[in-house]
Amino acid sequence: MAIFGPDTPMERPDAGGRAALFAPNPQADEALVAAFNNGSGITGFGNHDGTLTVYFENNRFRDAGLTTWASKVFKAYGRMVERMPTVNKLVCDAANLEHIGFIQGTEILVRDMQNLEAWLKRSGAADSMPEQAEIRG
Repeated sequence: MAIFGPDTPMERPDAGGRAALFAPNPQADEALVAAFNNGSGITGFGNHDGTLTVYFENNRFRDAGLTTWASKVFKAYGRMVERMPTVNKLVCDAANLEHIGFIQGTEILVRDMQNLEAWLKRSGAADSMPEQAEIRG
């Protein structure tokens, strides 16, 4: 089991609180990556046992309002902070995901645009790549 970085938020944030943004590691478990398809927006937090809890949105039903990576992140974040029931939630070994930034309320900060771009290309969603690292929703 891998341990996540010291700047990874611990425990589920409340509305407006800070959460981490993730992209699958290129060597991630194939079954996990299969859940994260179509350029999923992945957000979550660290657990005390060294795992990560993540919520994700992959726009499985092709909602016109969820075409960009950022809109998917905001949707996943909303589910997480509002504690909404969803099948798009899982707990995994931290080695499967790369911490690429943060979301807090209606603001996204991507710290690793290169890793995000690689993930979106691998998942066939390169056209959903944000133009800049700071996004306000």
